[in-house]
Amino acid sequence: MIVIDSFSHIIGILRESFNPISAKQGEEEKSRKKKGSETGLAEQALQIEESKEGFVGSLLKIIASNETDDEEGNVKISEKDRVVIKKEIVSLMISIPSILQLQLGECISIIAERDFPASWSTLIDDLVFHLSSTDMVVNMGILQTAHSIFKRWRSQFRSDALYSEIIYVLEKICVPYMNLFQRLDELIMQNSENKEALHLLFRNMVLCTELFYDLNCQDLPPFFEDNIEQCMGLLHKYLNYTNPLLVFKEHDTEGPLEKVKSNICEIIELYTQRYEDAFSMLPDFVNTSWNLLANISFEKKNDILAEKILAFLTSVLKIHRYSYLFRSQDVLQQLIENIILPNISSQEFDKELFEDDPVEFIRRDLEELDVNTRRKAITNLVRGLIEQFESDVVPIVSNYINHYLIEFQKDKKKNWQAKNTAIYLFFSIAIKGTVNKLGATSICSIVNIADFFSQNIIQDLSISFEEIHAMLRMVLIKFIYIFRNQLQKNQILGCLPLLVNHLSFPNYAVYTYAAITIEAILNLNKKDNVLIEKMDIIILSKELLENLFKLIEKASTPEKLSENDFLMKCIMRVIATTKDGIVPLLDIVSSYLLNIIVEISKNPSNPKFNHYVFESLAALIKYVASHSREILLHLENRLFPSFQLVLQNDVTEFIPYIFQILAQLLEYHNSDLPDTYKLLVPPILSASLWDFKGNIPALVRFLQAIIFQSPTFVINSNYLEQILGIFQKLNSSRLDDHYGFQLLETIFFHLPTTAIEPYTKQIFLLLLTRLNQSRTDKFVQCFIQLIFFLSAIDKCGPDYLVNIINNIQQGLFEQIFMMFCLPEVQKVKAPIDRKVCAIGMTKMLCRSIVLQETKNSSLWSSTLMAILKLLELSFEIVKNDEVIEIDLEDISFQTSFSPLAFSIKVKQDPCISIKDPKAFLVEELVKGNSINGGKFFQIINTMPSDVKTILTVYGCII
Repeated sequence: MIVIDSFSHIIGILRESFNPISAKQGEEEKSRKKKGSETGLAEQALQIEESKEGFVGSLLKIIASNETDDEEGNVKISEKDRVVIKKEIVSLMISIPSILQLQLGECISIIAERDFPASWSTLIDDLVFHLSSTDMVVNMGILQTAHSIFKRWRSQFRSDALYSEIIYVLEKICVPYMNLFQRLDELIMQNSENKEALHLLFRNMVLCTELFYDLNCQDLPPFFEDNIEQCMGLLHKYLNYTNPLLVFKEHDTEGPLEKVKSNICEIIELYTQRYEDAFSMLPDFVNTSWNLLANISFEKKNDILAEKILAFLTSVLKIHRYSYLFRSQDVLQQLIENIILPNISSQEFDKELFEDDPVEFIRRDLEELDVNTRRKAITNLVRGLIEQFESDVVPIVSNYINHYLIEFQKDKKKNWQAKNTAIYLFFSIAIKGTVNKLGATSICSIVNIADFFSQNIIQDLSISFEEIHAMLRMVLIKFIYIFRNQLQKNQILGCLPLLVNHLSFPNYAVYTYAAITIEAILNLNKKDNVLIEKMDIIILSKELLENLFKLIEKASTPEKLSENDFLMKCIMRVIATTKDGIVPLLDIVSSYLLNIIVEISKNPSNPKFNHYVFESLAALIKYVASHSREILLHLENRLFPSFQLVLQNDVTEFIPYIFQILAQLLEYHNSDLPDTYKLLVPPILSASLWDFKGNIPALVRFLQAIIFQSPTFVINSNYLEQILGIFQKLNSSRLDDHYGFQLLETIFFHLPTTAIEPYTKQIFLLLLTRLNQSRTDKFVQCFIQLIFFLSAIDKCGPDYLVNIINNIQQGLFEQIFMMFCLPEVQKVKAPIDRKVCAIGMTKMLCRSIVLQETKNSSLWSSTLMAILKLLELSFEIVKNDEVIEIDLEDISFQTSFSPLAFSIKVKQDPCISIKDPKAFLVEELVKGNSINGGKFFQIINTMPSDVKTILTVYGCII
């Protein structure tokens, strides 16, 4: 009956809580403002099926989505209703089938994240109260719920609040938890021949061991320290435990026995790393886990257990006082022979994934989530052994490497796995630390990468495709990928033609890994210089690009065509490396790229692939458009029809890319604005395009390019007012207001002041209103940069803006200057922006009539202090972007907007004629002091001595 009552009661609460008609009157306005979001929830609640399955699913959905209000953090479920739900939900949870307990336990966890323990003090008592010595279905629900609440402790940083919560829980749960643990042990012994009972008991034991870790993850609780022999005795017992009734027939499915043992290995690894002084049974666990690992099968269901055992052994290795467990030559030999060698070899699962799902195989391999989790764990173990016993381990492993290489030579086709094992063994002793996107960066000093490459890698890459297995061929290529930083340039150049040949290999994983490695090689940098230069690659570029494009175009659908983003990334890197050497291939490459763009625009399913296509196009434009005006016009004629098709079809994912490309092309024009671009302006100024956030950065850049190229066109076509309307829209958005400032700077810099003058007061009224009513740190930064930008540029000057703002309200500029500009200017980050601010402030200091008034002498000295603080920051602006391209791995592939690295325009310096802002300050001070009868230096003499010292260093003698 309690189940029915609970269902009815909670359904009633939810109906009432989410029904806008019966909601409290004070919430009605809020409901209207949210445009019916509450109504949608009401409908959801009212549609709940009054059955266990329907109810639990709906309850989880409602609690998960309505626990807090995203915008204001207000709780949508009323406090009164929350109290009732919390009172009944535990009883409800233990009364439903185990299949539903997990979902309802998640509901409890969601509520507990906000309310426990401060506003739900009865939760642990409720859970403990319902623990049973006989009903393991009930216990399973309670343990699952407790674990869902406490597992968050594992990843949390230590804090007083966290420790208070853990202590509160431990005081209530430790004794009943231990009683249950012991009771489970008793029942397992009693039911050793009862398969159904055993499976239920071990599902409880899985949760019991997970909870053990939760309760111990932050610190060793006194209760567990006092009972450590008993606890560890039970854990050791079940690490050894076997029973054929618990063995699953399925090779891939991890059963409850494997899960329990995996959890125990996690616990003993935790104790090894954190509580080793109290862990006297550690040697016993080492022997047990070693024997267990040596005897478990290579079935996939044992992979996680094997990984956990290896992680535990590796953690023990790092403790010096336990090194005796591994130190002897016999032990090392046995460990390598019985544990390392069998587990580092390729297993059947590797081969199946390689053949059946090469895309997943490669992605997991590259992420260093080695396809075989055992191999990753075994490699970590070998590295741990080398850290402790390098002189002993490396010779033993090297002997095995040589043994496997000899076996391979006997029959290359049949014994390919021997060489595969040899290479992975070499990886394990050669690489220190991890392999990241730059390859191996730390190498064992006693191995010779270059020699191993020359003797064992390059030769087998040269033989025909049929002679060795595809999986081994991929590992040979992987060797180059991993050790590309350690190979000499002549070795890498020798690899490139072979890797290009492998793009013709029929195996998906092999040709993809070849493309990945080529891209990585072309992106190599040595001492801030690219290793592979244009002349190194140009002879291969045509064959390389055509092979890559043909591989992509083999696909039968847009989805399959865009599946392999590694190929497209390689194309991008080849174009970027070839630079203007790509000019002879312009028509071929642009045709391929445009065909791909048109095809994938039908279903843009892979954001990374899409991005690399447009990066490739941007790189092509970057290196050919400046070659000649004829090439620029030719390229535009090829691109525009395809672009027009995509724009007409309103492919929203591609519009931001296309306008970045259009802006990039337009920026290369240095004569009259072409008509094709003029025709694009009216539709760009329509509001609909600006409603999609992802379009805004690209559209702003395009408008900036239009204004820069032809100010006269903008004025004569009466577009200024519409462009300022765009600014107004952007100014009202906290997310996009900085784009509005970019637009304003372009307008003030390129358009005549006479054209802007009718709008200046309204522009600054909008800005000042935003500054007063809803400013953010970002807005303040943009605002002060605009002020100093206008002061710095010759066409405006320091008093231009002063007069505009003071005409709105007398003395307002001085208030803004003191309140915002001087305190915040030090936060300006970009070197060019800091330079412009320093110059703008200097002109204000030495040329502004307002700042030189006697009443503003303190403002004058504060401005000088702010300038000096800013000038003491770095002003390194110039960077050779031809040497190091922007790291595309750091580009976010967002659905909204992703900037194209090869299209990014270097920010122009509006004060390019002023090379040294420090020298400019001295020059302006001397000149201004002379004009003002020595007034400047008189004020400086009243300022702290540090001011004079810095100015003297700059060359200003006072």
